[in-house]
Amino acid sequence: MLLIRNDCTDPAFNLAAEEYLLTTAREPLCMLWRNEKAVIVGKNQNTLGEIDLDYVRSRGIRVVRRMTGGGAVFHDLGNINYTLIEPESGGHFNNYAWFTADLIDFLAAQGVRAELSGRNDVLIGGKKCCGNAQCVKNGWIMHHGCVLFDADLTALTGALKVNRHKLASRGIPSVASRVTNICEHMTGDMSAAAFFDAFAQYIAKKHGCAECVFTPEDKASIRQLTARKYATWEWNYGTSPDYNFANTQQFGFGLVEVRLFISGGVVRQAHISGDFFGRHDLAQLTAALEGVRHSEEAIDAALAEVDVDAFISGCTREELQRLLLYA
Repeated sequence: MLLIRNDCTDPAFNLAAEEYLLTTAREPLCMLWRNEKAVIVGKNQNTLGEIDLDYVRSRGIRVVRRMTGGGAVFHDLGNINYTLIEPESGGHFNNYAWFTADLIDFLAAQGVRAELSGRNDVLIGGKKCCGNAQCVKNGWIMHHGCVLFDADLTALTGALKVNRHKLASRGIPSVASRVTNICEHMTGDMSAAAFFDAFAQYIAKKHGCAECVFTPEDKASIRQLTARKYATWEWNYGTSPDYNFANTQQFGFGLVEVRLFISGGVVRQAHISGDFFGRHDLAQLTAALEGVRHSEEAIDAALAEVDVDAFISGCTREELQRLLLYA
């Protein structure tokens, strides 16, 4: 087995690296990596249904979609992520006990008792410390896990918090879980970087493999895939399942309610109603929104030349933009 130590912390690059390895693997391998602050969304999820958009934008938290299903997770440098790739012919697809054994055994060696619970979670004392997911491509299995070692749990809660009653998604919602950091269960002091190193050494010794890094050629191919896919709005937001977006706010000038139908990340239908006053027919305003990406930049551009006050007396362009985006 190959052991790849990936020191890059760019989440788009790292998720592209997983796909690159999965499509080029010639032997079993393990990659260890960490991300800067990011929300990693499951392949089948509605991105806006899983994040607090205002929170992640204001704090510079990246949002990237991964290849595997399951729920959204929060990453930061307090997390250690592992990716395992092996031939499907080994018969281990959906065998989460097989793929989490190294982590559970390593934690035991550190004096921390962990166990696999349910389908894909590793727990310590009944609290989740690691979520796992898998996919198969061209006869190869990719299994990855996100290990909470010393993650910012306040940011985790804030980034994934959303008013779900305002957004009826057709995607797969994330399930809130009680979580815990591994560092809280260790007797000695250890940093996330030290845990990363120790875990890498454990895997190398157990499987008899030497550590290696990406070659310049590998990095060039991964960067191309990053730019083409994992750093794009189309992948991270546009591939969300169709969903309905609804938001209502009471302003001094009246109540405004917006309802959008989003397909392929684009506003297909827009409806605005309320008890406000206006000089022009709202149909002109909603027409300006239809066919536009449901993103901050696209909505901003669509309304750039629109006199919002002419349609909703007293409403500013910024107030309407927030209403259209931040449920």
